[in-house]
This record gives sequence, C-alpha cells and structure tokens, in this order.
Amino acid sequence: MAHATAKKRSAKQITIAYFWIIIGSFLAAVSVRMFLYPNNLIDGGIIGLSLIYARLAGDTYLPFVLVALNIPFLWLSYKHIRKTFVISMGIAVVLFAVFLAVLELAPPFKGEMLEIIVIGGAILGIGVGLIIRNGGCLDGTEILAIIINRKKGFTVGQVVLVINVFIFAAYGLIFRDWHSAFGSLMTYIVAFKMMDLVIMGLDELKSVLIISSKPKELAEVIMHEMGLGLTVMYGRGGYTGDAREILFVIVERLDLATLKELVLREDSGAFMAIENLHEVVYGKAAKLAAYKKSRHKTIPKK
Repeated sequence: MAHATAKKRSAKQITIAYFWIIIGSFLAAVSVRMFLYPNNLIDGGIIGLSLIYARLAGDTYLPFVLVALNIPFLWLSYKHIRKTFVISMGIAVVLFAVFLAVLELAPPFKGEMLEIIVIGGAILGIGVGLIIRNGGCLDGTEILAIIINRKKGFTVGQVVLVINVFIFAAYGLIFRDWHSAFGSLMTYIVAFKMMDLVIMGLDELKSVLIISSKPKELAEVIMHEMGLGLTVMYGRGGYTGDAREILFVIVERLDLATLKELVLREDSGAFMAIENLHEVVYGKAAKLAAYKKSRHKTIPKK
C-alpha cells in the first residue's frame, strides 16, 4: 500500500511539473511573438540566435530553427547531465516551438519601448523560470555552460554571459542597429531577474552562524523572544583548540536586524557569519510558518 501511495504521489508531482512547463512555454512564446520579435528585440542564447535567423529569413522558420539549434544540446545533456532532463527539456522546446507557430499571427503589443522591454522581459522571465523550476530548459547554451564549468572551472553564469554578449554584439553588427541590440540587452536583464524571482521565490532568507561564549543562553533567548528554531553544531577553535557550540539559524530578512541586536545584547563579543540563501526546501511537517513561532507567545521553560 505504501509503495502504491508513493507511486501515485510521484505521478502527481510529474503531472504538476509538466503542467507548469506548458504554462511556461506558452508565456515565453507570447513574449517572443507579441513583444520581442515585432519590435526587433531578441533574447540571449538559442532563442536569440533563432530570432536573428528569423529576421533574416522570415518568421515562419522561427519554430523550426529553434528546435534544430537545440538538438545538439539535447544530445549533450543526454551524454553529460542526465537522461531524465532530456525528456523535460525536449518537451519544453517542442511546446515552445508549437506555441510560436500558433501565435504567428498574434497582434503585436503596441507601446513605448520601455513598456515593451519591461513587460515583454517580465513575461519571458516568468515563462522560462517556470520551465527551469520544474526541471526543463529552453536554452541549450546553459547545457554548454554546465559542461564547460565541469571541465574548465568557469562558472555557468560567466559562460552564459560571454555567449550572450557575443550574440547581442553580432545582432548589432548584422543589422547595424545598436539601439535594438541595447534594448535586447535590457530585455534580457529584466527577463533574467524575473526568472531568478520565479526560481528562487520572493522569500529572502538568511542563514546565520553564531559563535558565542554563551551559546546556551543565546539559544534560549532566540527561541523564546523571536520564536525561531535553531540547530546546535559542535566545533573546535582553530587557535585555542577549545570545544565550542555553534548556533545555526535561518531567519527572514526582515527579522535579521532584530536577531543581530538580540545576539549582541546578550553577548557583545559574539561572532556572526551571515549568508544569503537562494532556496530552502522543507518537508511537509517543516514549513517555515510552522517552524517560526508567533512572537507574542512565550514558550514555557522546562
């Protein structure tokens, strides 16, 4: 029975993931057909190369060129990443191409260039973000970037940035239109930031490591006054060799100042290392809302 339930749950998760991939592919196609292409703007990566070719040869070829250019990267992902990723990426690329074909006669968005850049870039970023968040991909250059990262050590972001700089520069040179090339770069930045929001979420969480001479007292104060859970880790001073307890806390950005004030109030010599968290994954019984108690409640001491 447990096996059947797990299998059913897995199928449900897969169905939800593909549903969002469909929505993401549609939104990306809407952005390209109604905002970018009619206004001589492009995106980075394979989509950008496909739009350059479509502007040279005709927009009817856009869906076919997009699929053709992504085929080598599908093979690379099969060889170097994982086979399941190929399926999600292939479905996303095909759906995107289909929606591009269906929306070929869609009316273009008319407005100021700034409106086109912001709205079109935001819609594109949301669409691509939904696809990536659910295990797919539209841009084969990210596959190439991952492979180069593994072999040469350059970060994925660095590789993608260099590739896109060349694509936008080539666009400006081919059409002698640096205004559109610059507008395309701005659209890419808007799309990238929106994609980041969709993938990472709106919650801004911080992880805080606290080293203090009063770890037990601090732990009690943090849990009782802020209602935060924490983890106690055991370490050793590199210079003194003394054993010590290290507190690990996950806190929302708006509560960070309160946490710092509280820690320094209890121990003015405390050391805190604060880092941004891109994502925190919780099980069903460990949602942040449940993890963080109400500040107005006091947890009784044992």
